[in-house]
Amino acid sequence: MDFKHNENQIALYSETGELLAEITFPYVDETTVDINHTFVDSSLRGQGIAGKLMQELVEELKKRELKAVPTCSYAQMWFEKHVEYEDLIK
Repeated sequence: MDFKHNENQIALYSETGELLAEITFPYVDETTVDINHTFVDSSLRGQGIAGKLMQELVEELKKRELKAVPTCSYAQMWFEKHVEYEDLIK
């Protein structure tokens, strides 16, 4: 899967450029982002795409030395299940 990493978004696009999945995380301050939105197109649901987006995001947070405030309900649930990443939560 070829995710595109932008400043405050990780996304998956179709070959025609249609947005198929994304996670957005705008800055709250210089060292903190708000994980505020997770989207997966209905054609991809049930394939673990949202979890893959979260994995991409935690690697991005580590690389950029950022902390996160998950306000998206999916992100909150994901972090509850993956306590090994609790150090990334502010």
